[in-house]
Amino acid sequence: MPFRHVLSLAVAMLVPAAAQAAGPVPEIERPVAPPQAVGAVHSLRTIPEACARIEGVYTGDAAEPYRFAVVKTSPNCQPRARFVDAAKARPDTAGGWIYNDLIRIPSAACPGQQAVVKLWRKPAAVAPPDLDAQGRSRIYLQDSDKTRAAAADKVPMFAAAMSVEGEGCAP
Repeated sequence: MPFRHVLSLAVAMLVPAAAQAAGPVPEIERPVAPPQAVGAVHSLRTIPEACARIEGVYTGDAAEPYRFAVVKTSPNCQPRARFVDAAKARPDTAGGWIYNDLIRIPSAACPGQQAVVKLWRKPAAVAPPDLDAQGRSRIYLQDSDKTRAAAADKVPMFAAAMSVEGEGCAP
């Protein structure tokens, strides 16, 4: 095997290793969002299955320059997924979570500063329902509370974590 083929193979093997060293890659690749002004509330992402929308705003406060919130999209929406607190859930790939999205929002008032929102999702652990003696899946009234509690862990979950990167601007 010629030397240049060995060198090409070695370089090709290093590229995935370098990508893994940088951390997980999100499922969704998106460009940096347009710069946002202080006080302008903006939508970051809508998650229809959780009936939720993530909104953010630059506050102008040095202690808390950016704030985000998860708001319900409609009072009539019936969620098929849950949005959980990332600080409590501690999403990571070892726990079955999938790094879903990375959203970067620069500040219009402070070009060196940007908010970074990381979105994680955990697919549902769906198992086939238990069958009774007749081969049918049934839920009996006296067992409905136990079934509902067990089903709560079998829905997809989403979690979002936010950080602010870069230098703050002088007032």
